[in-house]
Amino acid sequence: MVVYDKYEAVIGLEVHAQLQTNSKLFCGDSIAFGALPNTQVSAITLGHPGTLPKTNKKAVEYAIKLGLACHCDIEKDNYFARKNYFYPDLPKGYQISQHTTPICKGGFVTIKTNGIQRNIQLNRIHIEEDAGKSIHDIYDDLSCIDLNRAGTALVEIVTEPDLYNSEEAYQYITELRRLLRWLHICDGNMEEGSLRCDANISVRIKGEKKLGTKVEVKNLNSIRNVKKAIDFEIKRMIEVLEANGTITQQTRSFDASNDTTFAIRDKEEANDYRYFPDPDLAPFHLSNEYIHQIKNALPALPQERMQQYQLQLGLSEYDAAQLCDEIATAEYFESVIAYSKHYKAIANWMFGPIKQQLNELNSSFEKISLLPKTLADLIEIVEEGKVNFSIASSRLLPILLKENIHPLTLAEKLNLIQVSNNSELEKWVDEVIAKMPDKVLEYKKGKKGLIGLFVGEVKKLSKGKADPQKVTVMLEEKLNKV
Repeated sequence: MVVYDKYEAVIGLEVHAQLQTNSKLFCGDSIAFGALPNTQVSAITLGHPGTLPKTNKKAVEYAIKLGLACHCDIEKDNYFARKNYFYPDLPKGYQISQHTTPICKGGFVTIKTNGIQRNIQLNRIHIEEDAGKSIHDIYDDLSCIDLNRAGTALVEIVTEPDLYNSEEAYQYITELRRLLRWLHICDGNMEEGSLRCDANISVRIKGEKKLGTKVEVKNLNSIRNVKKAIDFEIKRMIEVLEANGTITQQTRSFDASNDTTFAIRDKEEANDYRYFPDPDLAPFHLSNEYIHQIKNALPALPQERMQQYQLQLGLSEYDAAQLCDEIATAEYFESVIAYSKHYKAIANWMFGPIKQQLNELNSSFEKISLLPKTLADLIEIVEEGKVNFSIASSRLLPILLKENIHPLTLAEKLNLIQVSNNSELEKWVDEVIAKMPDKVLEYKKGKKGLIGLFVGEVKKLSKGKADPQKVTVMLEEKLNKV
């Protein structure tokens, strides 16, 4: 019988994030996704003799942004090195990367699992260029090479072996992706390959200090797959050890069709990449002034904004987390609260009817056409009881998402202003009670839940204009007297 509980896993993650620059790391070739194969390739990308690369300044700025957001130390004196190894889709025969001087050292990313918050320690963040792409599923007996991606600017974010289960890994990548998107430096789209993860996994007896033999699972292309691959590997390695076997240091791949991993190759303890400074690229120095300039331009980060929303606006942790999931969502929320102090109502509207409408329109808060002031005015007429929430969300909101009209003007035009006049409400209530004697009898026998049915009938009769709170009180009074 396999005893899983006596082991613990130790995990380190290497995440490659494509930077949202307009061009590649060392030349002006476009990095637009979806272009025809091998159409975004120049002599510099191919490393032809006589060509000279030039460092993309925006890529350096983005790396510093991420490093500052992750509490890293920024290396001021930097250079690029050639990392020599053969891949068929690496056209130069070497990759330009950073070796002894990663631009960001140390740092951490804060995660929360099972209500416990802790910092996942980083080893480094460095800049490098991407390789091309080998495609094996077009022809049975041939592989195809698309070099459009070759030379694209990447940052590689490397953790210490500081994660201990798949849930922590899941939360870490979720938080890292949110941070990359928040800073507008990577779109985080794992399906398109702009964010890729390698997981280094080992297991050991609980209480042991020495790390076990590790395996590396390469190129995981979704957060769920990272979790599944880690779970599978932990279980597989424990079962090998429990059967008195030996873990082989390997590079493995994940098969998403059955949630298993398989060996690609055995890995030596050390790789000789023969690093040396790239002779065609000048070292670069980052001044304190330049770093401070980037730091001062950083937006308030998700964790900081979440705390503000909870402490200053009284929102729940859940609402604050939803609002800070994407920077466009947080920015829209903040633009609305400039006109309204109904903070909880704004959050409810954003993640209720507005989110539903945006999903149907295949849109987002980044592209929303509803002006912040218009949403504030809509919420105000609901809070004042001029229009009920149901009518406002189902009848007014779809129009306001397409046309910039004052909500009250629109409600008046559509004859949707809520009726609070007691005599008119009483007329509708009496009519409903009169036409449902059997339900009245059931209510009087104790089926108090039927009050919702009566309110709904009044709502239909009034075409949504009856004030539901007043109607409920009036119905309860009359039904208890009948």
